[in-house]
Amino acid sequence: MAHPVFYGGHDAVLCDLDGVVYAGDEAIDGAVQTLHELGGRGIPVAYVTNNASRSPQEVAAHLRGFGLDVTAGQVFGSAPAGVALLSDVLAASAPRGPDPGRPAAVLVVGSDFLRGEVERAGHRVVAGAADRPDAVIQGFDPAVSWADLAQASFAIRRGAEWIATNTDLTIPRAEGIAPGNGALIEAVSRATGTRPRAAGKPEPLLFLRAAEALGARNPLVVGDRLDTDILGGNRAGFDTALVLTGVDTEATAAEAAPEQCPTWIIDALPALRGEPR
Repeated sequence: MAHPVFYGGHDAVLCDLDGVVYAGDEAIDGAVQTLHELGGRGIPVAYVTNNASRSPQEVAAHLRGFGLDVTAGQVFGSAPAGVALLSDVLAASAPRGPDPGRPAAVLVVGSDFLRGEVERAGHRVVAGAADRPDAVIQGFDPAVSWADLAQASFAIRRGAEWIATNTDLTIPRAEGIAPGNGALIEAVSRATGTRPRAAGKPEPLLFLRAAEALGARNPLVVGDRLDTDILGGNRAGFDTALVLTGVDTEATAAEAAPEQCPTWIIDALPALRGEPR
C-alpha cells in the first residue's frame, strides 16, 4: 500500500539520531514536534544510527522519553551490521588452525550490547589479546579505555581480523562535539599500521534495510554528517537532506566531494513540514 508523500514526493523518512533528533540527552528544537506531525500524516519513519553502544530497544526507549511513539523495529543500528560483516569475514577466512569446527574467538572493544550480538552470532567472546582472538570488533562505548585499545592493537598486530561497526570521528553531545568511534579507531590504526573493515554508514545496507522494512519506494535520508549520512544515502540511491543542527555546515557542504553532496540543505527537521526550495 502506498504511503502519503511529503517534501518533494517522498514516502518515508530515514532519520539519523545524534545531531538530528537529539544531542546527548537533549532533544533538538522542533525535531520531536516535526516527527510527531509526520507520523500523524501517516508518513513512516525509521531511525538509522551508527551508534553501536545501545540496543534497538534502548534507543527506542530513549526516543519514547522525548514523547515519540517508537518501537525497536524502527531502529537500524551499526552493531548488528558490524557483527554480520564480522561473521562474513570469519567465514571467508575459515578454517582457523587445527580445529576448524570451533567457534571463532572474538575480542570485543565496545558495549555489552555489542558483546551480546557477537555471542548470539555464535562466536566466542574473549577477554584479551592473550586469548589469541581470530578477530577484533570495535564499536563506540563511553567506557572504552586505553587498556581496551591496547589489547585490540596487540591482537591485530598478531594477525587478528579487524572490524569496525562505524568510523564516525565525532559525536554531537549536549556540551558540544566529542570524539567518536572513528577517533578511537585512529589510535589503534596508528599503533598497528592497518585499517579495519567497516560496517554501518556510509555503507548503504542500513538504509536499504530500513526502506524495505517500511515498504518505502522513495524515502528521504536526513542526517547531519556528509561522510556518513549523506554519502550512505546517496550510495543507496535515495535523496538526502543535510540538517545544520549537528556536525556539518553549509561551508563544509560547499567544499564536499560530489558523492557527499546532499540533495538539499535544511536548517533543522521542521523544514520538512514545507516543500523544498
